[in-house]
Amino acid sequence: MKLTFYGHAAFSVETGGKTILFDPFITPNPAAKDIDINTIKADYIFLSHGHGDHVADAVAIAKNTGATCVAAAELAGWLQKQGIEKAHAMNHGGPISFDFGTARGVNAIHSSSLPDGTYAGNPLGFVFTTPGGNFYFAGDTALTLDMQLIPMWAKLDFAVLPIGGNFTMDAADAIKAATFVQCDKVVGVHYDTFPPIKIDTAKAQQDFAAEGKQLLLPAIGETIEL
Repeated sequence: MKLTFYGHAAFSVETGGKTILFDPFITPNPAAKDIDINTIKADYIFLSHGHGDHVADAVAIAKNTGATCVAAAELAGWLQKQGIEKAHAMNHGGPISFDFGTARGVNAIHSSSLPDGTYAGNPLGFVFTTPGGNFYFAGDTALTLDMQLIPMWAKLDFAVLPIGGNFTMDAADAIKAATFVQCDKVVGVHYDTFPPIKIDTAKAQQDFAAEGKQLLLPAIGETIEL
């Protein structure tokens, strides 16, 4: 699998011949100024929740690529009102089959409203099982014991976890989350974008390593093999 990082919590994963884009917040992010959203490919766009720093470019990229947007029912309904015809509504529950594999909505401890203030449904994390490998995107979340359920559903090749603190888990809690989901390879997201989530990245990587885990922090625009 290939993962490309677009800054903040935005990234894509290539698996099963498909490209899955997550939480595209690119054009409003000064750190991602060199990323042209018109060049981004996506067959699917998964949205963890409705906050502006996760959906800012979703409509534009979906219209540009024809991608299917997958999100909580209320958020999917909002997307349809923005002119997105291919919106798949979901919620917490059993796995959903797609042509790349399956995706399951899991608990995320956070809030969720849209830029216009309307309710965006439950925030979600996602567990993916694909022929190319399995992975977990936690979305914006605090540490929760519900993460201990995830190994029942998939043996993970990697996990994408927020590490910035303040609005989500910090790096210390992300280490615990990695233990809960039984995955020692973690891609860190949701850090350094705004002052409240600035962190010491070197220390975070050292702390992960001290627990026998690897914290990957790709540069914006970088693609890594996982």
